[in-house]
Amino acid sequence: MLLYSTILDIKNTMTKEAFIRLVIKWNQGSPYKDNIIPGIQWKGEKNIRFGDDNLWLEIIEYRNKNVIAVRYEKITDEGVIWDTDYIMNFNEMRMAIRLDRSYQEQAVVTDAEFSTPHFVSLLMQEDYIKPDGELKFCRNALLISEENVSILSDIVKRKIRYQLPIVYVSKTVFNKDPLSIDWLCSKLKGVAHVLVQADKQSNTYIREACEGENEYNGAIGVYYPNDVLGHKRCVSKDGNEKRLMEKVVTYVLKFSVLQKVDKLYTWQGVSNSLLNDRLTAQREERLAAEQARDIAENEVDDVYSVLDEELKTLQRQVEELTRTNEIQTYEIQGLRAKLAQTDGIPIIIQGEEADIYPGEIKDIVLSIIDDALQQVKTGSRRENLLKDILDTNNYEKLSDKRKNEIKKLFKGYTSMSSSIRQRLLELGFTITEDGKHYKVRYKNDNRYMATISKTASDHRTGDNSASIICQKML
Repeated sequence: MLLYSTILDIKNTMTKEAFIRLVIKWNQGSPYKDNIIPGIQWKGEKNIRFGDDNLWLEIIEYRNKNVIAVRYEKITDEGVIWDTDYIMNFNEMRMAIRLDRSYQEQAVVTDAEFSTPHFVSLLMQEDYIKPDGELKFCRNALLISEENVSILSDIVKRKIRYQLPIVYVSKTVFNKDPLSIDWLCSKLKGVAHVLVQADKQSNTYIREACEGENEYNGAIGVYYPNDVLGHKRCVSKDGNEKRLMEKVVTYVLKFSVLQKVDKLYTWQGVSNSLLNDRLTAQREERLAAEQARDIAENEVDDVYSVLDEELKTLQRQVEELTRTNEIQTYEIQGLRAKLAQTDGIPIIIQGEEADIYPGEIKDIVLSIIDDALQQVKTGSRRENLLKDILDTNNYEKLSDKRKNEIKKLFKGYTSMSSSIRQRLLELGFTITEDGKHYKVRYKNDNRYMATISKTASDHRTGDNSASIICQKML
């Protein structure tokens, strides 16, 4: 699975030797000892491999296109395969950086977190990256004030587009950042530019410059380079900084990995092109040998034998790489098809509502699917799909369990006893008095409120109260 992908314009000061030395410096300077390949002594080779089967770094040169490709691969004890690729095209002076995660068959599958490649920081330190328009690549955010508000207004009003997405973070009503700016810059380095409002006092000035279309009071805007995706706005309604961070980073990274990349900016593409060139050369050599056969038939017998074996080996390698490329192409086509069917992001992303208890939203969605399952025709495609979703997602019927508990609590209800009150509080309800009634709110949210009599008027009072709570809140 491709996790990180970016293409950067590089200054002419970078040479092939400087590029390779910087990659080796990146590996040898890693703070994680198990990532370092021991014994690397580079002596200027353009085609060389260091390490062993589980931890290696390979450098290949494609002279025909003036490209240097580097792959670093690590296979963990759990069977997780991490591939980091650096592809430098010296004809176009552009560099592709890609991070991919896959699994061996026996792998213990985990949803491992990942960090953006530190190599991007090294490129910034050495000042190798060309500016994106008037925006320089750096590890810190650009502060937006009255002096440079034109940068933001041009972005908001789509007067100018940059190569990478723009993330604009506004100050909250308390003049604070809604999330950690340093952590956001770290996660988005090389794939987006981060702009931050310097002070809340500039709200009026910025709003006038942007004609009221900018984010404010802690909202975050993601502005994409093209009009297809346009603009996303992220707001934290519950103050959950981690969830807000994940949403912003997801919007940016999903955009970056879906961009169409020329084959010469991928490890597989460069490797495949090299093999194809070698195969072509071998075919031309064989053709020349065949043309000379009538003159020196006995002398070319050994050449045929060697060439045939090399041709078979190269053909197998080309076929294997071609299959790999086809699989990745189908994956990208599928992702783009999903993108076309959504409002811009090719995955189902949870909305602004948060779980009241762990797994609530998932359980309610599955309960709706379970209800729908009872209505479809037996043996139909819909029945099979709904059953598959329920089986795969471990439907625990959490909401049904809560409903049953509410019904038991209010069975034979006469008044709000201390035991009923205590259990309602444990389930997430708040209880306030209102004359002859109680106001019961779910998670203190006024959208989910029910009125309960302090004393029962008849034997149905408890059942009616339980029914209202279950239908409106569970």
